[in-house]
Amino acid sequence: MDQRNRTLIGVLTPSSNTVLEPLTSAIIADVPYASAHFSRFRVKEISLREEANDQFRLEPQLMAADLLADAYVNSIVWSGTSASWLGFDKDRDMCAKIEDRTGIAASSSVLAINEALERLDVDTFGLVTPYVDDVQELIVSNYRDAGYECVAERHLGETDNFAFSNTTHDTVRRLVYEVAESKPGAIAIMCTNMQGAAIARELEQETGIPILDSTAAAVWGGLRAAGQDTAGLARWGSLFGL
Repeated sequence: MDQRNRTLIGVLTPSSNTVLEPLTSAIIADVPYASAHFSRFRVKEISLREEANDQFRLEPQLMAADLLADAYVNSIVWSGTSASWLGFDKDRDMCAKIEDRTGIAASSSVLAINEALERLDVDTFGLVTPYVDDVQELIVSNYRDAGYECVAERHLGETDNFAFSNTTHDTVRRLVYEVAESKPGAIAIMCTNMQGAAIARELEQETGIPILDSTAAAVWGGLRAAGQDTAGLARWGSLFGL
C-alpha cells in the first residue's frame, strides 16, 4: 500500500478520558487504511466552577492540535462536549483557529451532533449525560436557543470526568430507554467518556429513534472533514449514513 493513501484522523482528547480512544479506534478500524491518533490536554472536572471552565481555554487545545499536525493528519476533531454547555461558538472558534494555525480541517463532537440534528430535520431531542444539574440545564438551554426542544433528559449528577468511564452499558441503556418513552426526534448521549457508541445501533433498533453518541459523532465529523465516506460504518449507528 502506498502510505500516502492512508487517512489519519487526529483526535483532541480530555486527559482523564479512557473511553473515547478504544471506541474511536474500533470505529475507524472499519475504514480501510485509516487510523486515529490522539493528543491530550488536561480535563478532570466537569462543573460550572471557574477552575473547571478554565480547562477549556483555547491555548491548550491549540497546543495539542499542533502536536497532531506534526503527524500530518488529514483532519483534527475535538472529541469532547464542553461546547454543549459553554456555547457552540466555543467549538466554532476553536475549529477556525486550528484550521488557520495548521491548515488542517477541524471538527468537534458537538458541531457534528448539531449537523446531524439538522440533517435529521427534527426539532425535539432527548438528552443523556453523566453531568450535574446546572451543566445539564445549560445544555438544554443552549439547544433550546438553537431551536431544539429537549422533551426528556436523564443525568447522573457526577463531576469527576474519570468516573464517567465507569458508567456501564446497562446504565446507558436504562437512561436511553427512559428518555425514549417521550418519543424525541433523536437522542443525544452527550459525553465522550461514557459507553454509548458500542451499543448505539442496538439502542436504535430497540427504540426506533436515532442515537447520536458524542464519541461516534466525533468520528463521523473527523472522517467527513478528511473527505472520507462514512456509509460503510452503519453497524455503529444510523449517524454514519447521514
